[in-house]
Amino acid sequence: MYKVASASEYLVITGAGIPDIRIAKKAWILPGQSYTVFDVSPVNYTFEVQAMSAEKLPLVLPAVFTIGPRVDDESSLLKYAKLISPHDKLSHHVKELVQGIIEGETRVLAASMTMEEIFRGTKEFKQEVFEKVQLELNQFGLLIYNANVKQLVDVPGHEYFSYLGQKTQMEAANQARVDVAEAKMKGEIGAKLREGQTLQNAAKIDAETKIISTQRQGDGKKEEIKAGWAKEAQVAEVEANKAVALREAELQRRVEQMNALTQTEKLKAEFLSKASVEYETKVQEANWELYKKQKAAEAYLYEKEKEAAAQKAGAEAAFYGRKQIVDGELYAKKKEAEGLIAVAEAQGTYIRTLLEALGGNYGALRD
Repeated sequence: MYKVASASEYLVITGAGIPDIRIAKKAWILPGQSYTVFDVSPVNYTFEVQAMSAEKLPLVLPAVFTIGPRVDDESSLLKYAKLISPHDKLSHHVKELVQGIIEGETRVLAASMTMEEIFRGTKEFKQEVFEKVQLELNQFGLLIYNANVKQLVDVPGHEYFSYLGQKTQMEAANQARVDVAEAKMKGEIGAKLREGQTLQNAAKIDAETKIISTQRQGDGKKEEIKAGWAKEAQVAEVEANKAVALREAELQRRVEQMNALTQTEKLKAEFLSKASVEYETKVQEANWELYKKQKAAEAYLYEKEKEAAAQKAGAEAAFYGRKQIVDGELYAKKKEAEGLIAVAEAQGTYIRTLLEALGGNYGALRD
């Protein structure tokens, strides 16, 4: 059997071949399997949460929460399918569950704050309530799509917020009266300032008029004084021009003297430079001649040394040859003498042997 869920619904399938549950928009329902359909559209829950502040003052928090399954998270859908979908989303059971979470978190948070903190920080208080409630709803796979918390109201018999409102109104009224008084004071002071400024401006205009009149009376004397100053200025200008001309003549004379000295020094330098160049040239030429003569002498000496060395080598060779000849002759004489000695010794041995054989008879030997 093939089943298809509507746009705001899901199929929850259990049974054969499914270890836990399976959520789908459309699926085949096989034999041994069962399914249910749950709606994921959000629901509005309206509450009036009663809580107490840290001073044990009661308060009522009217709120409207739009809550539904979190459809963008599969694990949240699984939690919702297991825990909430067996009950109708409009059932008393689901409403009590949501209301219990909201009231519990609101009461815990309110008990940690004073009434003044709750009243002054209403926006922050509401935001913290939403965050803590959402944290608890996550375990059921639920999401707060929207939350609208109305103005905090008093519990009957406890008019704290109404008194705070009256206090605020009285403070605003008092501030308004103070503002009116300050505006009135500023108006009166401004009027007096305007009157004073008018009188000051009139006195200022009168004084300026008198000054202008006095200035006009003194214009004639001023012109005379200016004429005298102009004459003195002309005289001073002529004297200054003369002084400048004298100074220019003096400077021109010094410039000409310096030019003459400079020209003289230049000529001296040129003459000295020319003489130095000629001297250096002569010195270089003399050094070159000396160098050539030294090299010629060194070459001549080298040739003589080579000749002497050759002669020495020839003499040594001749001496060596002569020595070899003499040594050869000496060796031949020596060998000849040794031969004669050997012959003599042989003859002596022979004669001695004969004498011994003849019994030492030398006469018989001669015969």
